[in-house]
Amino acid sequence: MLSTNPYFNFQGNTEDAMNFYKTVFGGEFTLFQRFNDMPGCEKMPKEEQSKIMHISLVTPKGQVFMATDALESMEQKLTFGNNQYVHISTESETETDKLFGGLSAGGHIEMPVNKTFWGAYCGMCCDKFGVQWMLTYTYPQK
Repeated sequence: MLSTNPYFNFQGNTEDAMNFYKTVFGGEFTLFQRFNDMPGCEKMPKEEQSKIMHISLVTPKGQVFMATDALESMEQKLTFGNNQYVHISTESETETDKLFGGLSAGGHIEMPVNKTFWGAYCGMCCDKFGVQWMLTYTYPQK
């Protein structure tokens, strides 16, 4: 396992929240993707296309905070307790599969582990104790 990071879900105000955290913790945004950067975004409601699909804030000491806008049009409804994940960066697809299999046993799979269009092998689940996990293996850049 390479690292763990908090991953926050917000209901349409991710950009405001992450700019706030940037003023508190310092650092820089290293990834900033809107839903309109995603293939098929033209099928989304127009007002949601400019929302944040993924953002990463790296603090001066190297801590990474990540976030997204949860969209009801994608059947994502926030309630207290499901607005954050523990994100694990793994070292291989094999490690991702092993950890995901263990964490999802007896729980609920939200997104099966799969190769994504953004160059990662990623899955999301909620374990049998209600903790939400996101596991990602990022493929090496060529």
